[in-house]
Amino acid sequence: ALTVRFITRRFIGDYDPTLEMIYRHVAVIDGEMVHFEILDTAGQEDSLQIEEKIKWGDGFAVVYSVTDRCSFDEVMRLCFLINHLHASPKRGGGSAEQPPVVIVGNKKDLQFDRMVSTEDGENLSKALKIPFYEIS
Repeated sequence: ALTVRFITRRFIGDYDPTLEMIYRHVAVIDGEMVHFEILDTAGQEDSLQIEEKIKWGDGFAVVYSVTDRCSFDEVMRLCFLINHLHASPKRGGGSAEQPPVVIVGNKKDLQFDRMVSTEDGENLSKALKIPFYEIS
């Protein structure tokens, strides 16, 4: 839903979260045309699949639901995996420069179903030194 909202500027409430999709999008950012190729994972990959997908990416939004503690518990593991795989000299030209990563807590409008506090997200963000946002 987050990816579709970014691309279309509309909220689509009815979608299949188990489908993996690649979206292509062009946007003007700071006066420059940027071509995006966004892999929206289904979040149900085994470790080999997720490693291949992380190697594919140049930037990451690690998204969890504030209504699902298990999704939050995966954030640290994914961030460490991104860091590890992109620090590897086997990747391309051997550059150890880390890709941009943000942590995103989604569904902040569902306050009554919340299982992960804003403070939990902020604390993880500070510990990992990665920007954090909560959105709806």
